Amino acid sequence: MKNRITELRKARSMNQSDLAQALDVSRQTVHCIENDKYDPSLPLAYKIARLFGTTIEDVFELEAPPH
Repeated sequence: MKNRITELRKARSMNQSDLAQALDVSRQTVHCIENDKYDPSLPLAYKIARLFGTTIEDVFELEAPPH
C-alpha cells in the first residue's frame, strides 16, 4: 500500500520521532510505514488521517495488482 505520510509529515515540519510520539508508536513503526514495509492497522490509519486533517483515502492508496 502506497502512502503520503512522508510528504504530509514534512509539510508540517515534523520528523519521524515527532510523528511517532503524536501517534503513540515507535519511530521504527513510522519508518516502516513510510517505506511500505508495514501496513498500519485500521485504527492507526484513522489516527494518522485525523492527525493530518484528511481522509484515509488521501493518505493511503492501494496498489493495483499486476496483470
